[in-house]
Amino acid sequence: MATAKPPSAVTQEVRFCRADDGVRLAWARHGAGPPLLIVSCWLSHLQHDWQSPVWRHFLDDLGDIATVVRYDERGFGLSEWGVADFSLERRLADLEALVEEAGLTRFAVLGMSGGAPVALAYAHAHPERVSGLVLYGAMAGGGLQQEDDAAEEAFLAMIRAGWARPDPLFRRVFTHAFIPDATEEQMVWMDELQRTSTNTENAVCSRIARGQVDVRPLLPEITVPTLVLHAEGDRVAPGWGPRLATALPDARLVLLDSRNHVLLADEPAWPVFRREVREFLHRGAGVAPVAPVSSLSEREREILLLAAEGLDNAAIAARLTLSVRTVERHLQNVYLKLGLSGRNARAAAVVRVLA
Repeated sequence: MATAKPPSAVTQEVRFCRADDGVRLAWARHGAGPPLLIVSCWLSHLQHDWQSPVWRHFLDDLGDIATVVRYDERGFGLSEWGVADFSLERRLADLEALVEEAGLTRFAVLGMSGGAPVALAYAHAHPERVSGLVLYGAMAGGGLQQEDDAAEEAFLAMIRAGWARPDPLFRRVFTHAFIPDATEEQMVWMDELQRTSTNTENAVCSRIARGQVDVRPLLPEITVPTLVLHAEGDRVAPGWGPRLATALPDARLVLLDSRNHVLLADEPAWPVFRREVREFLHRGAGVAPVAPVSSLSEREREILLLAAEGLDNAAIAARLTLSVRTVERHLQNVYLKLGLSGRNARAAAVVRVLA
């Protein structure tokens, strides 16, 4: 039987900052090791999660291997609730503000569940800062919406009718989808998290906004190393793991033996998750190891050879039928792999590939 993990001596430091539109955002830091920024799912509460029989093992075990930075999105948890804009663009701008506030320069990003599109958009916009991307229970489009319009309307009706009620009857539907193999204690906690994390209006508006998100066009251009972890029986984001791993240029897929969207501490999949994340982080997060030229992809080598002919990025893009931005991203990834920086990085990379 799953039980809450005993409290540890680890503590978190909670801080607040302002987004560029003035909204107050709450963020926290704990643990030790290479930096790991968590872009969490739509339900979070920095303080409530810290006492959770569902989330606490995530916090403890990730804090053992990394310096974890996490936050409550606008409209949730300890962040400001009186907001109206839940768009992807607004959520990305909030993440950018938090990165600066936390003083992060180069770090790994863990995109969880409905937070994954924001993590993917950030990795697309700032590849030079992301040492590695971990996607867990992730999706790239559609949020948590049901594919059937009638079913989605029923879900929205349940939120409107039951989100704020003391009786968790309606909220239990969501709880059971997230953690079908949980104990009653864990389900009760998840029921309460929903009511504690935000109000009914925000729950409805954010769900609708997430349903309009689609970052799939960005995926082929995200070249940072990526680890995709996905439960095989996940009913919240079914089938998304293989789709993401196929679409991302440098991704590895690990399917987890679980039905839970949120892995529980005592199921066999949890040690697998923990080991995979630890090994991934220590291979590259927070460190820019110098890799041999042989580590470059075929496309990266092709771009460097065209650069050696004297072509600029626009000419390379035209030759390969790519966008200029895609060429720039491939070159940034080359510099990271080869440990190059500064004005001479391009020339040095060309010399390396021609040697």
